[in-house]
Amino acid sequence: MNQYVYVLQHSYELENGYDETKFLGVFSSYKKAETAISEYKKLPGFCKYPNDFYIDKYEIDKKCWVEGFITI
Repeated sequence: MNQYVYVLQHSYELENGYDETKFLGVFSSYKKAETAISEYKKLPGFCKYPNDFYIDKYEIDKKCWVEGFITI
């Protein structure tokens, strides 16, 4: 049986072209992550960027990045 978690992040682009990303939590269901978004949207900072929340689904005990990377 596959088990999944839902990772909630808030990310937006700064004026200097960089991204500002905040890791907000890991949830046992998509619905719980959505509920957390509703609560975060009421907080200072987050309410200024209400459309910049992201929920990603991850399978437990499965590697997600398997190709390596290079630095540019």
